[in-house]
Amino acid sequence: MAKIRVGRVGEQIKKELSQIIQTELKDPRIGFITVTGVETSSDLSQAKVFLSVLGSEEQKEATLKALASGTGFIRTELGKRMRLRHTPVLLFKFDSSIEYGSRIEALLDDINSGNEKR
Repeated sequence: MAKIRVGRVGEQIKKELSQIIQTELKDPRIGFITVTGVETSSDLSQAKVFLSVLGSEEQKEATLKALASGTGFIRTELGKRMRLRHTPVLLFKFDSSIEYGSRIEALLDDINSGNEKR
């Protein structure tokens, strides 16, 4: 029963964070960002937020710094919207799975175009 609640809370956090980051944060360093997932600890004290950011490495680092500086505001907003007893500590991490998938797709396209030439 507790695992189901943690999963539901994680999904709700993901949805709310997406809205907060897209509409409430006004930091120009934040680029095009997608919240790809949220893993919460079993006691909901921590939430790892996985992000996909389009752009160069410098833009990604700038986005991460902007999110780190806005964490207090983000947690406050999240607390208002979700009405949890304790708002989890947010840890922002890059989700490289989308980039990895794009790279694999490009490699497969290269292989397929090489086979068509023969």
